[in-house]
Amino acid sequence: MRAARIVTTLVLTAHGSADPRSAANARAVADRLAGLRPGVDVQVAFCEHNPPSLAEVLRECAADAIVTPLLLADAYHARVDIPRQIAGSVAFGRTNTVRRADVLGEDDRLVTVLHQRLAELGASRRDDALGVLVVAIGSSSASANARTAAVASKLAAGTRWAGATIAFATAPDSLPIAVDELLGRGARRLAIASWFLAPGVLTDRVHSYADRAGIPITAPLGAHHLVAETVLDRFDQAAAERIAA
Repeated sequence: MRAARIVTTLVLTAHGSADPRSAANARAVADRLAGLRPGVDVQVAFCEHNPPSLAEVLRECAADAIVTPLLLADAYHARVDIPRQIAGSVAFGRTNTVRRADVLGEDDRLVTVLHQRLAELGASRRDDALGVLVVAIGSSSASANARTAAVASKLAAGTRWAGATIAFATAPDSLPIAVDELLGRGARRLAIASWFLAPGVLTDRVHSYADRAGIPITAPLGAHHLVAETVLDRFDQAAAERIAA
């Protein structure tokens, strides 16, 4: 007798934003996932601001689910909010299994997307006068910020740049301090690499700073196919752990 196929839903869980471009990007990533893995049921959920919430999606999901964060950093939403909403769905009476995948993190594929975004600006890996300012959201978690800071060194590896450093959009003085650091290293040209998944209020703030300073800035990572591949990798890792357990 053939065993029943285990059906698992990928619940792509984004931060959520008052800016509609953010939710639109999450849905575009979900479309990418569906195209790359047509046999997987992909549902979109949000931690805040946008419907449906993660708790709502889990309550309505009849299958086992793997909550797969569309988040770069292991910060508040990943560490607190997502587990809280998962626990809430269980308390509501959900009986199917729910597992949580890891955040996207400082994955090399995402660094590759960042290189592509810089190339779109005309930046060259061989430009020894270039300083690259990687701008991320930032977190109240020092350990999360430290991991995010590794993106700058990964991005600069194998280049001839004058330097690359990190700045956080949630810290107002972070950007000008980072610019001064790069100029101090001998950079004569600057570029801002947006370590954001989608446009929104914070990216607009960084764009305003870049416009005032005359610094070119990349588009966010967006719904690039390598973003979707990284999401699927996290989903597959969580699914393999479920089977092993």
